[in-house]
Amino acid sequence: MEKYFDINEAGASVRCKLYCTDARSIERVIVCCHGFGGSKDSRGIQMFAQRAVTKRKGTAVVTFDWPCHGNDGRKNLLLEDCDLYLGIVCNYAREALGAEELYAYGTSFGGYLLLKYLSEHENPFRKVALRCPAVDMYDALMGIIDEDKRSKLAAGKTVLVGFDREVKVSSALLDGLRSADLRQRSFFDCADDLMVVHGTADEIVDYSSSVTFCDDNVIPLVTVEGADHIFHDPKKMDMAIARIIDFFGF
Repeated sequence: MEKYFDINEAGASVRCKLYCTDARSIERVIVCCHGFGGSKDSRGIQMFAQRAVTKRKGTAVVTFDWPCHGNDGRKNLLLEDCDLYLGIVCNYAREALGAEELYAYGTSFGGYLLLKYLSEHENPFRKVALRCPAVDMYDALMGIIDEDKRSKLAAGKTVLVGFDREVKVSSALLDGLRSADLRQRSFFDCADDLMVVHGTADEIVDYSSSVTFCDDNVIPLVTVEGADHIFHDPKKMDMAIARIIDFFGF
């Protein structure tokens, strides 16, 4: 079953999508977080969700649009709003869906935001898997902004950046990303509950960033030879999904 729904709370309207086989008997929820310029309908999340809920009784997947992504109505992307959305979805999974256990799966920007959330709040997740996490999101974002748009940002203007949907990027967002540098934070306390999957041919987030991050925090890293940022090769994506589900352990 796939169902779209909104969570209206704390002045926000979070656009969500639920995957499950039986909404009346949900025991665990995997919160899935898409990347920059993506949405709750991304191909990668859809593939993961369908595999995760099939033949796994009591498992559901909830994914949602980050602020200014997908069908979200906000106009300015701010890190504090992303933090708000993730907290709202986690609370909904526990209180409205009745989940006894929460897990998380995030890609790229979604991986960055999950790690940021873990470092600033009590960890609500039993285990967290990250694919190609943009540990240095500031550099990753600047890498896809051309010189003309950089000049506009320096002049205090907003620019459109993205993939499936272009997102307004402002100097306020960039300042927030620069300040929230995950490389300067420790994740030792939750390292046993984290896993990173990254491809060696990633053209957006350099594979070496995950190597350094995982080494510094003693986090297991699954290396996928030849995989790009999106994991376009279905066999490589299947392997990554299988390793993540195995890590979750259900």
